[in-house]
Amino acid sequence: MTRESESGLPIEPVYGPEALDGWRPEEKLGDPGAYPFTRGVYPTMYTGRPWTMRQYAGFGTATESNARYKQLIANGTAGLSVAFDLPTQMGHDSDAPIASGEVGKVGVAIDSIDDMRVLFGGIPLGEVSTSMTINAPAALLLLLYQLVAEEQGVPADRLTGTIQNDVLKEYIARGTYIFPPKPSLRLIADIFKYCKAEIPKWNTISISGYHMAEAGASPAQEIAFTLADGIEYVRTAIAAGMDVDDFAPRLSFFFVARTTILEEVAKFRAARRIWAKVMREEFGAKNPKSLMLRFHTQTAGVQLTAQQPEVNLVRVAVQGLGAVLGGTQSLHTNSFDEAIALPTDKSARLALRTQQVLAYETDVTATVDPFAGSYVVEKMTDDVEAAALELMRKVEDMGGAVEAIERGFQKGEIERSAYRVAQETDSGERVVVGVNRFRLDEEEPYEPLRVDPAIEAQQAARLAKLRAERDQGAVDAALAELKKAAESDAGTANVLYPMKDALRARATVGEVCDALREVWGAYVPTDAF
Repeated sequence: MTRESESGLPIEPVYGPEALDGWRPEEKLGDPGAYPFTRGVYPTMYTGRPWTMRQYAGFGTATESNARYKQLIANGTAGLSVAFDLPTQMGHDSDAPIASGEVGKVGVAIDSIDDMRVLFGGIPLGEVSTSMTINAPAALLLLLYQLVAEEQGVPADRLTGTIQNDVLKEYIARGTYIFPPKPSLRLIADIFKYCKAEIPKWNTISISGYHMAEAGASPAQEIAFTLADGIEYVRTAIAAGMDVDDFAPRLSFFFVARTTILEEVAKFRAARRIWAKVMREEFGAKNPKSLMLRFHTQTAGVQLTAQQPEVNLVRVAVQGLGAVLGGTQSLHTNSFDEAIALPTDKSARLALRTQQVLAYETDVTATVDPFAGSYVVEKMTDDVEAAALELMRKVEDMGGAVEAIERGFQKGEIERSAYRVAQETDSGERVVVGVNRFRLDEEEPYEPLRVDPAIEAQQAARLAKLRAERDQGAVDAALAELKKAAESDAGTANVLYPMKDALRARATVGEVCDALREVWGAYVPTDAF
């Protein structure tokens, strides 16, 4: 009996050479590290060294998160990945009325350079790679990071890491936007230019399909809408006067890894192939690094269950294996208790140990692209590629990603996919262990990690102290220069330079974002009218 994949594509009971009718390996595969990069972006992949093992962490105060980062580094984490709380993500200070009840809950609260100093205190920023999951205010957090590095004596050209900085997916699937699309894209172009001149090793954007997948996107939708967003960013940078090879090598991507290993491997391989062709054929990129789709992967949080949470350890191991077999450059494995609350120290350590077992106790690092030539994986790669290209064509026919967003196309497609999955789960057609099959009569008790509600008052006190101590005249002057730059036409002034001056003067995240809101306005989704 034929089954369907997560993207609604057929999975046959058996595959042979006939499934690959017209397949020309020399065109579709090539060698690892060579165009079209189906088999991986580097010739040796993990045979030289394993992927970067990141653990996404951040909660409560900067002091608490700093302690967790040091524990992760001691346990073998090669890269830090910072989670910020909702007020920070939305550009509000912890003492703003709108922030009430959310301070420190889903990430760390960062209000100013004072908090950033504490967050990275005792961590040598010239030696670690740091990924920051921050979008609308990405420029602010990057500049705060650079300022703290300067205080440590670390030159900006030694800093390595990534800011997510992907606002388009916020309008599609996540909702932590601040400004309307046009000024948001201008800000991203300014970040590209700033980093080329000032922080050359930094990955300036992580174009994200993960959040679309968490909202219900199928694998084909995930890569189609992510790559369409990537095309929009490339066009924005070129329109701002940049050469494609000046910024494209620093683009990176962020995808999910589900439990459906075969399709996930196919998805990653198809995404690399599509991106390489787009960059070479549409944008004329000459630098081979501009053609490489380098990506970070996180295991699927949406597939974790609060019921029998220990089963999530198995899910995460399977998902992590799919990411590795698909050729990810870095990986975060979720903790088994994340469907209940913030991870405990023990569960975060177990999540990291899962990656270490994959890297050092299995043989998946012994060879590059282990599934190459597999009848089923090659056919699924072709099928996912074709489905994604069809969706990308529809986005182009609407005028590109922004126009499609304003018409609600991506959001509508994802919602339909999510509804189908929910129906299948409710009917029992889709088995979720511990939820609709293999349930326990009574769940075992579990004591989760909880955030101290006193954090909100503590952050408010820190802000009051900061405002009393700082040179308010210097802050006001810096914010005025920032607004002046924001009022100028795109390409005539880069807002990051006056923004950095304001943050150095101890302007807060909320104050800087409010200054930009005064000039650019705030985005209101069309379906809110």
